[in-house]
Amino acid sequence: MIRRRIFLEGAAAAMFAGISSAQTPDLEEATIAGLSRFSARELTERYLARIREVDPALRSVIEVNPDAVAIAAELDRGPKRGPLHGMPVLIKDNIDTADKMHTTAGSLALVDAPTPRDAAIVERLRAAGAVILGKTNLSEWANFRSSRSISGWSGRGGQTHNPYALDRNPCGSSSGSGAAVAANLCAVAVGTETDGSIVCPSSMNGIVGIKPTVGLLSGRGIVPISHSQDTAGPMARTVRDAAILLGALAEGPRAQPDYTKFLTLDGLRGARLGVARKFYDLGPDVQKLMEACLTQMKQMGATLVDPADLPSFGKYDTNENLVLQYEFKTDLNAYLEARKTGLTLEKLIAFNEQHRREEMPYFEQELFLESQQRGNLNDVTYLSALSGNHRLARAEGIDAVIRKHKVDAIVAPTAGPAWLIDWVTGDHDTGGCSTPAAVAGYPHITVPAGFVHGLPVGISFFGTAWSEPVLLRLAFAFEQAAKARRPPRLLPTVEFG
Repeated sequence: MIRRRIFLEGAAAAMFAGISSAQTPDLEEATIAGLSRFSARELTERYLARIREVDPALRSVIEVNPDAVAIAAELDRGPKRGPLHGMPVLIKDNIDTADKMHTTAGSLALVDAPTPRDAAIVERLRAAGAVILGKTNLSEWANFRSSRSISGWSGRGGQTHNPYALDRNPCGSSSGSGAAVAANLCAVAVGTETDGSIVCPSSMNGIVGIKPTVGLLSGRGIVPISHSQDTAGPMARTVRDAAILLGALAEGPRAQPDYTKFLTLDGLRGARLGVARKFYDLGPDVQKLMEACLTQMKQMGATLVDPADLPSFGKYDTNENLVLQYEFKTDLNAYLEARKTGLTLEKLIAFNEQHRREEMPYFEQELFLESQQRGNLNDVTYLSALSGNHRLARAEGIDAVIRKHKVDAIVAPTAGPAWLIDWVTGDHDTGGCSTPAAVAGYPHITVPAGFVHGLPVGISFFGTAWSEPVLLRLAFAFEQAAKARRPPRLLPTVEFG
């Protein structure tokens, strides 16, 4: 049986445009520290009320947890579990939860498929005291079904909207997590990224996003694209809250239990930053904003190496798609088998054809079809592409720039402003800097930098493997000086003038 969430449409968008959120003012721009004054139950009930109030215009939450209030009440009766005790967290709908919620990657094919075990990061969230408030909408299959997709759209969840202008795209694939955090529908959220799917929605929704080093967070129980590039990561309104969430999610010998200890107001003093100019050609308005950010960093004591471009950038684009297709076929089939869904990539292709009206009204599944034609991970074509990508993105890319210029990190605009939602021709990507760190498997943090015609734009700090502490120090210092974030007003469209 196919079940779909029912959304308010048309009139609902107009009804909620410019909403004041009068019923839940205590949640506006609240941080984890500020929210700790509430009981877990009260906080959960307030966020659920806000989701009912605000989300019909956004479609960012695909499903709420029917047991959230009961879980919160149980937390109130027990001792403090960890840094997220009582905090309502939304997670992307490609992260397994062994509860009454579904895990579907936005696809109707997985609505009734069993989910016998929590993802590893969900186990860590629960251990840290978080309340799993619900699942967020996403670009279906994490935006790996078609090269002409519409970010933020899924067959199960419909179209997520950007809370700064409802006719604009929230970027994908962690679109629901980005929009929900921006609109204050949760304390923090978890997204996932293969290439840009945390940092782009964070940038276009005016929040902080962290794509960690691949391997810092466990990928078990997350619907995969690519084991060499996939990672979950924090999405929050502040760097401090993102750092708290990162500490709760990270595991292994490289993990830090408390990333907040690296946050200092003078974190840019004495820092050396490489300016990757190849990413700055996003139009004169974005360029002007970025120049102001760079000037501010210099005033805070940073030394800019300008330019410090990646010598290998653009040389691995074709091979990246090849690697993702090979790994998607193998990794997805293994995930579906482990979850005992009875599905395979081949069967999903057939399902989409059989349910074309619901699943493919706007775009096709050519990436599914191309992936299905790939061989196994012993193919020399795959192995050559993977090793070449790693060499170009790491030793001859990010690491080369850091070594040559002796910089702590590379800085660039994360992406341009949000484009219009277009169900006819698909996404209109405005450019961005996500690919080098994504292909390398290296960390990347984006922070609100300012606005262009009322739309948020983020600035990125990325560096070598396991450099999260350094990037957090730089990002926090910039955030505290710039104070660029401001909450969205759910306007129908961009206001000029």
